[in-house]
Amino acid sequence: MNRTLALLASAALIALAGARSAAADDRFRLELEGGAAWQLRNDFAVPGDTGTRLSIDEANGGPFPAFRGTLWADVSKRTSLRLLAAPLRTTATLEPGTPVDFNGTTFPGGQPLDVTYVFNSYRLSWVYRFRSSGPVSFRAGLTAKVRDAKIELSGSGLESTKSNTGVVPLLYAGVRWQVSDTLALDLDVDAAAASQGRAEDVALRLEKKVSPKVDLFVGARTLEGGADNDEVYSFAWFAYAIGGVAFRF
Repeated sequence: MNRTLALLASAALIALAGARSAAADDRFRLELEGGAAWQLRNDFAVPGDTGTRLSIDEANGGPFPAFRGTLWADVSKRTSLRLLAAPLRTTATLEPGTPVDFNGTTFPGGQPLDVTYVFNSYRLSWVYRFRSSGPVSFRAGLTAKVRDAKIELSGSGLESTKSNTGVVPLLYAGVRWQVSDTLALDLDVDAAAASQGRAEDVALRLEKKVSPKVDLFVGARTLEGGADNDEVYSFAWFAYAIGGVAFRF
């Protein structure tokens, strides 16, 4: 995990350094986002084919605090790099009526069972902005996503953790409607689907320029995805109310 993150960070830093050396002012944009996330679905079983399936959204749907940071860097007139960090953590307490088989450990039924769900996402994207002659513009690109996921169960003096870390390729797309000089509506998407699973992260934001270098934004986000195989069954769906600030420099 640490080596993967180090390689991703090194690639980003090298590219960002090149962007800074060749760029004029305001080629960078730092977005700080915060809000609340609701757990609409969170089902899992470990192993995926023989483990006990649990639904923790029924025990605690949220809201949970949610934050992320995004750094954009223009490397040419039409291309940009995006470096993103989006941590996510939820908890729930269940009292299953029957024993729970999870990751080789059997937890007794009828006893409190604490569940911690972690899904941290780190992404590096290359984005191309298409030519536009009107208020609507389009962009597209590729994303390398480092998934740092963990499900931890504890109760009755027992504890078991299933961790999963890997790199996932995603497609990136965006649409922006510049309503006026200071107001814009922006749609941002990372998504992919394959036989191993799927992932979607979609945000719709209303952005207001409050100074030449500062924007404020509010909006909504949905995050959904999962995998179904012999090792793990896990599908989750989150809805967010978001707000934040963006700085250009």
